[in-house]
Amino acid sequence: MRAYENEPIVVQREVKAVAIPAGAEVKLKLGQVGYITQALGGSFTVYIDGNLFRIAGQDADAIGKTSAKAPEVPPGASEEDIKNIIWQQLKTCYDPEIPVNIVDLGLVYECDVSKNEDSTRNVAIKMTLTAPGCGMGEVLVQDVRDKVQIVPTVAQANVELVFDPPWNQTMMSDEARLQTGMM
Repeated sequence: MRAYENEPIVVQREVKAVAIPAGAEVKLKLGQVGYITQALGGSFTVYIDGNLFRIAGQDADAIGKTSAKAPEVPPGASEEDIKNIIWQQLKTCYDPEIPVNIVDLGLVYECDVSKNEDSTRNVAIKMTLTAPGCGMGEVLVQDVRDKVQIVPTVAQANVELVFDPPWNQTMMSDEARLQTGMM
């Protein structure tokens, strides 16, 4: 069992959340009771009053948890080091319904890093969704943008949602297929 999975929680302050799978923003109220169904990549999927909600990592304190720390860049980091840190950040992004990161799901099609004259970097990411009509699409895009932009030296992260080629199970890593029972 993963840390926090099925752990009971009480909402300790009003907090913004996203209803799953619709993607609509809601406010959870102080005192609401539920439990954590998934705690991966710093965000939390919680079950409250018969519904699933995603709470962003920066609001972890609203359910008595701590936020994940931002990545660190070692002094004198090479371009390859920065690219590796960005890919590690992408691996902290999870679909709130599937306990597999978006890299292993095969949702990231492209990640280009370019260095600016002032030694900052711009990152351009092309990604897709497991289903084009997914209500959580913009939530995932924002999660990717936020997690890449907190990498030191990243000035801007542009995330483009694309649907060509369409995603399919063969794009998943072997580990992801094994974990989801699609092997």
